Amino acid sequence: MFCKRWLIGVPLLLTGCTVGPGYKRPAVTVPDVYRGLAPEAGPQNATSLADEKWWTVFQDAQLQTLIREALSQNYDLRIAATRVLQAQAVLGITRADQFPTISGGASSSNERFAATRITPAFETSPSQVNLSLFWELDFWGKFRRATEAARANLLATEWGQKAVTSTLVSNVASAYFQLLELDSEMQISRSTLASRKDSLRLVEIRAKGGATSLLDVRQSEQLVYTAAATIPDLERRTEQQENLISILLGKNPNVVTRGKPLVESPVLPTVPVGLPSSLVERRPDIQSAEQQLIAANARIGVAKAAYFPQISLTALAGYQSPALTNLFTGPAGFWSFGGQLVQPIFTGGRIRSNVRLTEAQQQEAVLVYQQSIQQAFPNSAQDATRLSDMRYRGGVTSYLEVLDSDTRYFDAQLGLAQAQLNERLALVQLYSALGGGWQQ
Repeated sequence: MFCKRWLIGVPLLLTGCTVGPGYKRPAVTVPDVYRGLAPEAGPQNATSLADEKWWTVFQDAQLQTLIREALSQNYDLRIAATRVLQAQAVLGITRADQFPTISGGASSSNERFAATRITPAFETSPSQVNLSLFWELDFWGKFRRATEAARANLLATEWGQKAVTSTLVSNVASAYFQLLELDSEMQISRSTLASRKDSLRLVEIRAKGGATSLLDVRQSEQLVYTAAATIPDLERRTEQQENLISILLGKNPNVVTRGKPLVESPVLPTVPVGLPSSLVERRPDIQSAEQQLIAANARIGVAKAAYFPQISLTALAGYQSPALTNLFTGPAGFWSFGGQLVQPIFTGGRIRSNVRLTEAQQQEAVLVYQQSIQQAFPNSAQDATRLSDMRYRGGVTSYLEVLDSDTRYFDAQLGLAQAQLNERLALVQLYSALGGGWQQ
């Protein structure tokens, strides 16, 4: 009869109640459209550049190879993956507190006692086999809230890994485009140097024939020196850029293979930014911040559960005998079952302070979540506007059509290469700001 009542009461003890606030997503004011976007930035509808996979945004085959290598070898991303494994293990450890702990034991010894005036010498072999159970009932939801917090921390860590992936993709793409731009500058500088050397030889011949002055020779020499001075610096910067890309790939510094020149690197014809509200669901940093908020909210319940009594069950059963041969025979069996309730009476304000701490941490998480969303909107709009401007400067306006001076022509070529780079960097930054790059 007792067992039947106990079995009926167990589900009631298991369900119990859950203290602490339930999670509700904080209200955040979301703009309908991005402010300041030019028409060239693309339509503001549900379609967004960030919905595209990174290999459709960056269509250079060599760049795709570098990104894939980085995604498999980059140390930051591999560290992020191990943090996900750690969070999974923590969730398993925390969730285990909801279940009883069962352990078994066995002991045996041989003892000989010396003879006394009253008793003769004798030998005994006490042995015992037992099975014990301890179960702290989660009547107030302390362990369920802790599991909720651990699960949210796991999701926050997974979104953090996706944020690392998005950043890595954009960093590799940016570094690669900068490397191609340095190659363009190197080609321009070497071509200009060769042309200026030919001009210098012609001026020197004319000066010897008296057709021009020594001043013209010195001016031509200065143009040669200016072009020649840029090459060593470009070589140094190119090597540094290759080293940076190698580190992103998780490799030792080495030469990086190029694909198409920068001017031939394909750029998407249209770049829709999408709706601002979609950032909340797409950007991994915002998703990670919300999961951290959920975890902080659940920890309030864990802290408040300490106000209430802890209810635990213990049980022990087994066999005990003074002789190993008689361990499982006769009246050797034993068992015990009991319950315990512990109610905090005086803790010096520890519980109250812990509740206040978790509530303050939850408020901080709310502000961090709201701040993450607020910062995402201007960044995305600014990058979209910059891309529109860079496209105009890099594609519509030609610096070379209006300049005829040799020095200004050289600077204009370098400026055009920089404008082409800025156009691609703006695309990379916009793609990252909109929350793209982590989708696989």
